[in-house]
Amino acid sequence: MAIIEVKNVTKTFGPKVALDKLSLDIPEGKIFGLLGPNGAGKSTLIRIINRITLASEGEVYFQGHPITEEDVSRIGYLPEERGLYRKMKVGDQCMYLAQLKGMSSREAAVELKKWFVRFDIADWWNKKVEELSKGMAQKVQFITTIVHRPSLMILDEPFSGFDPVNAELIRREILRLKEDGATIILSTHNMESVEALCENIALINKGKLVVTGGTEEIRRQHGEDNVEIEYTDAFKERKQLVVARPEVNAKLSELIAQDVTINSFKEVIPRMNDIFIKLVTEEE
Repeated sequence: MAIIEVKNVTKTFGPKVALDKLSLDIPEGKIFGLLGPNGAGKSTLIRIINRITLASEGEVYFQGHPITEEDVSRIGYLPEERGLYRKMKVGDQCMYLAQLKGMSSREAAVELKKWFVRFDIADWWNKKVEELSKGMAQKVQFITTIVHRPSLMILDEPFSGFDPVNAELIRREILRLKEDGATIILSTHNMESVEALCENIALINKGKLVVTGGTEEIRRQHGEDNVEIEYTDAFKERKQLVVARPEVNAKLSELIAQDVTINSFKEVIPRMNDIFIKLVTEEE
């Protein structure tokens, strides 16, 4: 079942077409990668889903019905352009944002303090936002995005500004939230994160859908039907060789005749980064 259905959505800004009859489904309970180069229309689509702006044509459905403001309260949105009130205390800021999403003061305080302990920032509750490092501010914004337990979370470049340790912390939390039943839209240029986290993706370019589907399925579809052979030669050196699948048997026979040891052979599946570059370049 799709939690979000985008049906023939077009968005224009004067003569500029940001989205052009775009249709895609975002399955419920999955981590969905929304990919595309800068200016592809990803941010415009996210803003339409959040009803920050409205489509010029077409419709967005949430769990089978046209999306409403009430539905938006069930969405947690972490925008790429971060923004906190710098002069406010961190705890006051988080309480304010949590209550905007419908949490009571008591519920917000309990849940926020759990998250502050979890992210090891409990000592910063009464400090001002302007005292936070960029990474600390990122943690605070991530917490305010998910504290009300939204059924849909939209995370735009959530790893930006994090060191590897804290990026791994956020990755683990994203997976845990998914296991708890949340649907997560991950908009990022980090293809390693896409491969590690996303079960489904959509790639858009120039406002149009280029490809969508299961991540592994797309990787296999765009492979070149090659096989990687790993072997140890007569001098005990480990080597790798990539050959086209129809040539595998002949190449194996040739190697065995050279007195080498075949260690393994496996299908070569392209990385998402290579597929991204290939498809976007073809579109260009």
